[in-house]
Amino acid sequence: MHIYCLGLNHNTTPLELREQLSLSEDAIRSALARLACGHLATSIAELVIISTCNRTELYAASSQSSIAELEAFLSDACGVPAKQFHVHAYRYEDLDVAHHLFKVAAGLDSLVIGEPQILGQIVRSLELSRGQNMAGPVLNRLFQSAIHAGKRARTETGISRNPASVSSLAASLAERVVHPIAEAQVVILGAGEMAELAVEALRKRGANRILVVNRTLERAHAIADKWDAQITTFENLESALVSADILISSTGAPHTILSAEMVKHAMQARAQRPLVLIDIAVPRDIDPDAANIPHVKLYDIDNLNEKLEGALAERMAEVPQVKSILDEEISEFAEYMKSLEMIPVISDIRQQAESIRKEMLEKTLRRLPDLTEAERTRIEAMTQALVKQILHAPTNRLRAEAGSSRAPEYAAVARTLFNLSDEKSRPTSLAAD
Repeated sequence: MHIYCLGLNHNTTPLELREQLSLSEDAIRSALARLACGHLATSIAELVIISTCNRTELYAASSQSSIAELEAFLSDACGVPAKQFHVHAYRYEDLDVAHHLFKVAAGLDSLVIGEPQILGQIVRSLELSRGQNMAGPVLNRLFQSAIHAGKRARTETGISRNPASVSSLAASLAERVVHPIAEAQVVILGAGEMAELAVEALRKRGANRILVVNRTLERAHAIADKWDAQITTFENLESALVSADILISSTGAPHTILSAEMVKHAMQARAQRPLVLIDIAVPRDIDPDAANIPHVKLYDIDNLNEKLEGALAERMAEVPQVKSILDEEISEFAEYMKSLEMIPVISDIRQQAESIRKEMLEKTLRRLPDLTEAERTRIEAMTQALVKQILHAPTNRLRAEAGSSRAPEYAAVARTLFNLSDEKSRPTSLAAD
């Protein structure tokens, strides 16, 4: 059993392509469900998908190489030909997968080093996969280990000190380009987690006039009540745009919300008053052509890379300590990886013994037709206990050696002694462990 990762992020892939490869939770569920139901011809036994504003990553467990299958899967799920993203993708196998995921969980691979949101997004990705029965023992172990490593990094170091996020960077940008921020009319388009973080960051910077525009008012109310903001629905978006000095957009819509035409129309009613648009959504909420309209400044998520050095100086000093923690966690996970070679052997031994037990039990019971049902049950229980006792010592020894350098030798000897096929057990048999 091996693990694989196919990914694209803000370091390797332009925003235009990242937004095409972004998957909503519903899209992830649908893709995982198709795989779980056998609608796709693939060797992938387990799969977890991480899709955020800055990355789309697929993690798979398989008995054979699955990188090409992962590319085909992502292409099918997003409707994007694999040749369009092939050159931008990074690919990892086995322990390199763990190295990468642990860095992601610790916030070392984020646009904002140490940002706290990614850990929750990893947890959510695992939950979505579990919900479709696609997170088996291997990926469960990988992701739980990564989550543990990420938590240690944040509690034992200062990597998340003075927490920043894409949303807080957007608020900082707004504060720099519009003065004074306290007098500016700020419009927040969307009411999800990133929107709330933006409102919080703006309040801390002195913004007093904040309007949250959302498709429904229920979620917007939660933000407004907490941060003393005004709320309205998308039906009033155009009038909100006319009054805004700053608009920060972060919806989960799969298409643009603000067209260039809408922005142009709003600007005609503003008497050349400047408008700052900050789009932190992926896919983007605001038509990029809006940047060509006079008196409009448009920033997208990739623009937020600028001027990060000062805000991140303290965190960067913590990176060596974080890496030391990750090395400890990787070492522990490496021992588990070594054990994967032994798990199919143990599973095959059990399956072989169970097959023999059932065959011999059926023969015996056919020769004893006068037995009562209770007697038959007792005999079956006795055979099960007998097999368990016989296998206890050898399988425990195999487990004990699974993480040692001699594991391949022990696995080969066990297969010879028990006359097992060299073909690995199906991945689903790992659940027996």
